[in-house]
Amino acid sequence: MTRYCPALLVSAPASGQGKTSVTAALARAHARVGRRVRVFKTGPDFLDPMILARASGAPVYQLDTWMGGEDDVRARLYDAAGEADLILVEGVMGLFDGSPSSADLAARFGLPVLAVIDGSAMAQTFGALAHGLATYRDDVTVQGVLANRVGSDYHARLLRESLPASIAWYGTLPRDTVPCRSALARDPARERPISLPERHLGLVAADELSDLDERLDALADAIAERSALELPPPVPFEPAAFASPGISLAGVRIAVAHDAAFAFVYPANLDVLRRAGAEVIVFSPLAGDALPMCDAVWLPGGYPELHLAALAARDDLRGALHAHVDAGRPLLAECGGLLYALDSLTDRDGQTASLAGLLGGHAAMQPRMAALGMQAVSLPEGDLRGHSFHYARATIAAEPIAMATNPNGGPTAEAVYRRGRMTASFVHFYFPSNPDAAARLFLP
Repeated sequence: MTRYCPALLVSAPASGQGKTSVTAALARAHARVGRRVRVFKTGPDFLDPMILARASGAPVYQLDTWMGGEDDVRARLYDAAGEADLILVEGVMGLFDGSPSSADLAARFGLPVLAVIDGSAMAQTFGALAHGLATYRDDVTVQGVLANRVGSDYHARLLRESLPASIAWYGTLPRDTVPCRSALARDPARERPISLPERHLGLVAADELSDLDERLDALADAIAERSALELPPPVPFEPAAFASPGISLAGVRIAVAHDAAFAFVYPANLDVLRRAGAEVIVFSPLAGDALPMCDAVWLPGGYPELHLAALAARDDLRGALHAHVDAGRPLLAECGGLLYALDSLTDRDGQTASLAGLLGGHAAMQPRMAALGMQAVSLPEGDLRGHSFHYARATIAAEPIAMATNPNGGPTAEAVYRRGRMTASFVHFYFPSNPDAAARLFLP
């Protein structure tokens, strides 16, 4: 049965226009008036979804027709439409950038687009840019535009008057700071920044921002004052089912490292493991947690380079992981998990620490991006898809068992290493791309 739910895909002419801030502002503002908001992120990303999950109060899943397939995207949207009053999808890069692009997603699933345009350095050209976005493809509907980083009411009027009548005005967000009137604010009189701080891999992780909720409330206040919070028209969503693993992990206990050093976990990956019957046990290496009693271990990506001293001090965990791998039990180390699994890691300040030593090699953080791109890998367990995005260069003595390929012809082609039942790579695997292959990685 078709389900109907108001929905918007929040996109922009380019990266850096403020898509995440606007999506978070809309999510928090609508949630505060009692609406159930479900937010999705286009393409591979870990940091934006952390912010958006806090803003909306619900987990944020990825929508990517290449990584997960069209049925996976359709199933997630259909599931959300059954429980939400509003669906928001944050796009990636510019509206028409990449393959598949945010525009491709909007066209395929009938999602109207809200274009976010940084108006800080323009006036009437704002309307020309909006017109171009709206008319570039006949199969994409630009529902309206929102002007970000607006300096004054007069500036906002110039931008609004430049729009053609066919494009709705969704309001503005200001440039710098605004008062926060949240009852949770420690100092309501002090103005809060509405920008979200960034690090070399993107936004700073949500758990690292002690004032994140105040920032989100300030964003919600700003957009509520300057924008209409009316719901967009309902969008029809057709039924689809999630792929279920045919491999059973019933009774298998999987220990998943999760803290500021190992933060990059797709909720959909955990869903795949649980649907296969696995028991997922979360532990924090940074908090001093011992390795739980388990059949398999997952060391996800994150920021181990920011926590070298704490990780290097965990001799007990190092010993437990060695015993686990030496006993022939499964372990998956992805990106930051791979860095931790090496003999040593050097951070961007030149500080080096000895780490787990599960795989012979050394890595060093670089000032420039070392790898970026979608990745497809053929493993003995089956084909898996995912992506790579990191600033580290590694020298690893082992011969890889497989090399990834980039579907867009990009230069990034990551190696996959194996020692016994340990699998290690810079690739962040997206388990719904092949639930059976993912389950086999953890099968004792």
